[in-house]
Amino acid sequence: MIRTFALASLALCLVGAPTLAFAEDACMTQSMDKKLAGAAKTSFLTKCEKTACETQAADKKLAGAAKASFVKKCVKDALAMSM
Repeated sequence: MIRTFALASLALCLVGAPTLAFAEDACMTQSMDKKLAGAAKTSFLTKCEKTACETQAADKKLAGAAKASFVKKCVKDALAMSM
């Protein structure tokens, strides 16, 4: 069961990678337009990425633990790419 869930999560992450890159660019552009720096920038990027990832989860019709896991990993990956 856990193995199936892990494989499904990995597949969903790979499918969402191109969309994630677009969301990351949009969030970074917005933070630069607002001239944010430091903690304000980090907070803004986290919220922006979370919103984008939740939208992707909704598009994939994820719910419950699968949605929470997807959003958590999606935000973590997005922030790792932007920092």
